[in-house]
Amino acid sequence: MKLLCLSTAEQGCSLAVVDGDSLVCEEFWEVNQTHSTRLLKMIEHMLEKRACIALSDIDAFVAAKGPGSFTGLRIGISVIKGLACAMEKPCLGVSSLDGIAFRFVHSKIPVCVMMDARRSQVYCAAYQFDQGRLVSKSQEKVLSPEQAIEMTKGPTLFAGSGSNAYKGIIEQTADHPVMAHNFLSSVNAVALIRSLYLKADFLNQPANILVPSYIRKSDAQLLKNRIVTIENFT
Repeated sequence: MKLLCLSTAEQGCSLAVVDGDSLVCEEFWEVNQTHSTRLLKMIEHMLEKRACIALSDIDAFVAAKGPGSFTGLRIGISVIKGLACAMEKPCLGVSSLDGIAFRFVHSKIPVCVMMDARRSQVYCAAYQFDQGRLVSKSQEKVLSPEQAIEMTKGPTLFAGSGSNAYKGIIEQTADHPVMAHNFLSSVNAVALIRSLYLKADFLNQPANILVPSYIRKSDAQLLKNRIVTIENFT
């Protein structure tokens, strides 16, 4: 089964084509332009020039469903849904946090993924792997860095843009933290697929339906709620 997987959860864009257990090709771009200006051209170039397959050869389309940048997620999810609809193929969604954590499936210590959520918060979840298998995963939450660190106990591998942003706090307060390298802290398309492969019948899993998972309300929604609260108060 050939899968095209995309993440636009953060500033970087990760794109991969997988055929069963084989990685056909993978690319990552860190760009200042919005994803909408280049994304379709990137996909076209990868399929035609690198994978050497037609869009119609893809059996299913996969996207990071969040958390992450509201605008970035909407663009990526819209593109994947549009391609899947045009090709009449399934489209699936995987947690952005999984797209970081599953880069470290062979870690012998717990993995705490922290994505920078701005406003002194992180999107986070804690994972435990054993010889490449997922043993446990905590609930995905948006917390302060200090609260996210409290989810961990003992030596823990910290990864993600949030771990980079709050490295000082982690090193000062966590119990024997191990920091992932910066270039392994982005959401990775191949890691998303590895998470998807947890179950053989992943195409039919309700949890894999491509629906945005923002966890936290957008700034616009929060502002609207404040305005409504003030109006009701006055």
